[in-house]
Parts: sequence; structure tokens; C-alpha cells
Amino acid sequence: MVGKALVAVIQEAWIGGVSTRRVDELVQAMGMTGISKSSVSKLCKDIDERVHAFLKRPLTGEWPYLWLDATYLKVRQGGRIISVAAIIAMAVNTEGRREIVGLHIGPSEAEVFWSDFLKDLLRRGLTGVKLVISDAHEGLKAAITRVLGATWQRCRVHFMRNALAYVPKGQHTMVAAAIRQAFIQPDQDGAIQTWRHVADQLRARWPKLGACMDDAETDVLAYTSFPTQHRVKLHSTNPLERLNKEVKRRADVVGIFPNEDSIIRLVGAVLLEQNDEWQLQHRYMQIEGMAELNQTMIEEEIQPLHITSKAA
Repeated sequence: MVGKALVAVIQEAWIGGVSTRRVDELVQAMGMTGISKSSVSKLCKDIDERVHAFLKRPLTGEWPYLWLDATYLKVRQGGRIISVAAIIAMAVNTEGRREIVGLHIGPSEAEVFWSDFLKDLLRRGLTGVKLVISDAHEGLKAAITRVLGATWQRCRVHFMRNALAYVPKGQHTMVAAAIRQAFIQPDQDGAIQTWRHVADQLRARWPKLGACMDDAETDVLAYTSFPTQHRVKLHSTNPLERLNKEVKRRADVVGIFPNEDSIIRLVGAVLLEQNDEWQLQHRYMQIEGMAELNQTMIEEEIQPLHITSKAA
């Protein structure tokens, strides 16, 4: 009979990214007989209840900002090994506090996948979303508009990588510096004017880059219409970068997951652990900015804010 203390040690070690073999070594080092892989797996299924309760908990209040980011993991399915996306959703509420609000596993390029995920968040109580920050996944933008009625912010970091693919490597530093001029402007109008000026300058040498900037303008600069105090955290998925690296580190120990349930068990446990840490920290965003955001939304109801089309 495995004692409760040992069960806790095994579970925490597994969540912490320790392999099944290392867990067995740990158990033996504690003076007990080895435990089989199947036994470790059964013990770790106790984690499911905690993870399920966390991922399905009701969401209360309003959450103006929502970040979505994907980590790709390998899983066995129908005798094959395939890559699936583990989508992590983080949101900030009107008190300026951040929480992990969801996890979804599946093909990240399908609109129905995104719609189902967003609808599930709504069913659990996610309301008041004004801006969704993510990479340019196919089908996501349409799902955001249709399901949430929110603005989409394309991750600035990912956009820059895509844009630089249109120019020779030796020109990356110069082109990146030019595009960033739009990001340091104090207001939305300045950002738009600078963006268009830079696009026209670069267009002469790299027409495809100019066209890329034209197409991406509204989505990459969406964050500039939000409170100044919040913008530094709204323009990219960087707030989830560190968390995704930790998820990937622990998942790499497993290598190939036997099924999607095992992904949810491990990743969900990591997210629960991180969320608990966040609750002990200070506010993630200034609450004064939330008051400004609410005032802006009231004004928008009277006169909608929009980015004007580029002159022909």
C-alpha cells in the first residue's frame, strides 16, 4: 500500500517534469520498492480531479483582455504520432488581475475549433472581452468577431518575423528598426501615419513587404486604441511566453503523449500551479487604466472608433 505522503511526492515530481524512470529511482531512494509505470500513471490520475475543477471553474466579473497562445505537442492517435496544439487562454479582469481561464487541445487552424473554445469560455462566464491578443491562426479572427464581438490584436513579435521573411537577412536589423518607429509613437494617429510612411519607403525595394504591412496595419496596431498604461502588455503574446516555455520543458520529459487526456492532465496541472502563484502577486495591470478603458467604451457607443482606410 502506497502511503499518502509518497503519493503526493510521486504526483508532484511527475507534474514537475520528472520522468517515470526517475520517479521510480526517487521511490527506491526513499527506501521503498520500485513502482511500475502503470502504477505511477494510476496515481497521477488523481490529479485529474484538481485539474478538471480548475479548468471548468465558473468565471465571474468582466475580462477586457484575453491572450491566446499555442504550444505544439506530440500525441499517439489511431496508431500514428501527430502534432496537436495546446491552446492556453489567459485573461485580465477589471481589477487588473490575470488568470489562466482555459486550455483546449486540437488543430489550431480550424475556425470551428476556435469557435468551440471561445463559446466554452462564454458558457463558463467570460464576459466583457474587448481585445484578444494572439498569433495569426487561420479562422481565429473570424471566430473572435463572431463569438466575442471583440477586436483582434495580431502578435507584434510574430508579425515582425513574418515581415522580415520578405527581405534579405542582412537587411533585417534596418527594416525591423524602421517598422518599430510606428510602435514608439505616443498615440494611435501617430502610429498609423508612421506605419504608412515606413511601408511606402520599404515598398520601393520590397513590394511584397509593403503589401504585407498594408494588410496587417489594422491588426498589428489595434492595441494603440487602448489605455496607454496597458499597451506595453497588449501588443504581443509575450505575457504567455515564459509559461509556454515551462509547459514545453515539462512536456519534453514525456516526449510522446499516449492520448489527449494525458496532455490535459500534465499541462493543466502546470497551469493550475502557475495560476496559484499569480494570485499571490500584485495586480498585473494598473486599475486606473481600467477606468480609462470603460470611459472609452462609453464614448465608442456614441461615436465608434475606427482606423481610416489608406488613401488611394
